[in-house]
Amino acid sequence: MEIWINPACSKCRAATKALDEAGVTYTVRRYLDDPPTPEELDAVLTRLNLDPWHVVRHNEPAAESVRDLPRDAAHRTAWIEAMVADPILIQRPIITADDQTTAIARDPETLAKFLS
Repeated sequence: MEIWINPACSKCRAATKALDEAGVTYTVRRYLDDPPTPEELDAVLTRLNLDPWHVVRHNEPAAESVRDLPRDAAHRTAWIEAMVADPILIQRPIITADDQTTAIARDPETLAKFLS
């Protein structure tokens, strides 16, 4: 299992604490220090069954770079490139289990799916 986190994020800290308490083995990826490649982010989005604009943190100041991008298939690559260039835009925490099940685990119900 891998979890993409920002250590400054309370949701990320809560998720890693819950994983630790459940005895789950996982790998931490500090995605701000080790940003995903466009291919990695695209694969995560595919597993999430979401488009990039669905996982952008639109309230971040860095989101200015994507505000005027159309939300359509023709601009998907531009969204991904912007997110890779400035990974603070990526929602977190993102967990990918060994079976490739992937979720943005911001709420206890979603996180619970990875604890057993």
